[in-house]
Amino acid sequence: MPQIWMTYDELARLCDCNSSEARLRAIHLSLDRRKSRDGTTRVKLDLALTAKFFASVRESDFDLDSAIEALQATHRQMAELLTPQEFFDRRGAA
Repeated sequence: MPQIWMTYDELARLCDCNSSEARLRAIHLSLDRRKSRDGTTRVKLDLALTAKFFASVRESDFDLDSAIEALQATHRQMAELLTPQEFFDRRGAA
C-alpha cells in the first residue's frame, strides 16, 4: 500500500472541512504526523482515507480521459493532412 502524506489543508479538502478540523481529525485517528523540510506538517493517510483519496482521483480522471481523446483526435487529423513522405520527413527533423 502506498504512503500518502497530506498537509492539513489538503486533508481538509479531502474531508470537506477546514484545516483546524482536519488537524483534530488526524489527532483523533492517531495518524502519523511529521514536519517536512519546508516546515509544513503532513499527515499520513490511513487505509480508509487512502481509499477516499483514490476514489476522488478516479472521479476526476474522466476529464483527463476526454482531454487525451481530444489530443489523439487532433493528432490523427493533423497526420492526415500530411502525405506519407512529409510525415516521415517531419519525424526525422525533430
